[in-house]
Amino acid sequence: MTRSFEERRRAAARRRDSWRSALRTARERRRQWRADKERCKAEYRSARRAGRITEDPGPPASGFSLLPWLLMGMGAFSNLFQGDADPWIGGLGLLTFNSLYVYVSFRAFVKETREAASTRLALVALGVVTCGLALGYGGSWLLFLPLFGLATGAVLRGPQLRTIGTAVAVLAGAVSCARDGWDGLTIAYATWISTMVTAAILSLSEAVRELRAAREELARRAVEEERLRFSRDLHDLLGHTLSVIVVKSEAARRLAPRDMDAALSQVVDIEAVGRQALTEIREAVTGYREGSLGGELDRARSALTAAGVEPSVSRSGPPPDPKTAALLGWVVREAVTNVVRHSDASHCGITVSGTPERVRLTVTDDGGTDTSTSTCTGGGRGEVGGDTGGGGDDRCAPGGGTGLTGLRERLAAAGGTLTAGPGPRGGFTVTAELPVELPTPPPDTPAVDGTGTGTGVGVDTVPSVAAGPNLGP
Repeated sequence: MTRSFEERRRAAARRRDSWRSALRTARERRRQWRADKERCKAEYRSARRAGRITEDPGPPASGFSLLPWLLMGMGAFSNLFQGDADPWIGGLGLLTFNSLYVYVSFRAFVKETREAASTRLALVALGVVTCGLALGYGGSWLLFLPLFGLATGAVLRGPQLRTIGTAVAVLAGAVSCARDGWDGLTIAYATWISTMVTAAILSLSEAVRELRAAREELARRAVEEERLRFSRDLHDLLGHTLSVIVVKSEAARRLAPRDMDAALSQVVDIEAVGRQALTEIREAVTGYREGSLGGELDRARSALTAAGVEPSVSRSGPPPDPKTAALLGWVVREAVTNVVRHSDASHCGITVSGTPERVRLTVTDDGGTDTSTSTCTGGGRGEVGGDTGGGGDDRCAPGGGTGLTGLRERLAAAGGTLTAGPGPRGGFTVTAELPVELPTPPPDTPAVDGTGTGTGVGVDTVPSVAAGPNLGP
């Protein structure tokens, strides 16, 4: 008995362990599913903002949207069985009305068929049948007049709609008053409203679809033209430049054995041609490499989330001009790269605020900070090229580096400032201030987008955070 009880206890313990393991697995999968869901939502919103995903307008409107209104004729249909109307004549009239109504409704949503003579004749025949049924039986059969107005508004959407719609309403009022006296004026009003509202709604829907199609076509053509321009410019630049480099390289190779000075002269020319080609190519791709503050904020949010850091982004104040936004985008890229690579932060806040004159960007994290230094001079581990090694967050360590130091120089040249150091409540804070509108820099000033010839940080100096937390050693 004791052995049997012990075996049952062990079996129950094994079942509990298996249940707990299954529960932990289910919870882990649920957390992973939620994380994937949020990531997909963020990527979808980013793609929508970038214009890579167009809004789905759904299927175009069709005659099916007008068919439910035929239920207004159910009262007339019941009269056929109650003996209030001749079952043969009334039934034939009801069948004719429904057939013409369906025919007109489905042809009203295509411009070519809507303007065809057969559709107009069918609409006239529908009006004759409607007036005949209304005059012959009255009562519920008068509700076919608003249906006739609805079909008229679906077919006639041009300048003549107001005149014809008013005429249809007057005709409906005359027929209704002939059967039910002055109470028939409500049918006239309902007929006029159904005509005008149907025409307005369908015209607006068609206009929206045409505008959306035109916008997409213009965007597609703009992309094609820009690709053609870019490929043509690169062909013109690289074709000539590479030909010159090849020719001079062959000349240097032939001259090297017998005249080293002449060969070195050719090498100097090759270097000058290469530098000039590099400058021209950078100028050609400026429009593609210019920083976008909104795009950098989206990439920063994605990178922080992928690194397990909770991001919070807020923007307020007037939007800065493109040059200011480009500089702030570089600051966001560098600061978030430092957070991802060199801190154990769990939260990172990015705030963009401004006044009509100046705009401020603040990047704050709650990671560990080397408290041995009270100020950040721009060097240290957190900067590109300034990894000092060792443990802890050494973003404020003194020394060289080109990340924050280069950004500080570029902001200073643009009339701004950049400060970085431990935050008042721990962690690390990077703050950048710039004028909302930047003046045009002189030729020797470092370019905002990093493509100039000055001493600022080039576009290839600051790594992108778009790839997530795995940004290299």
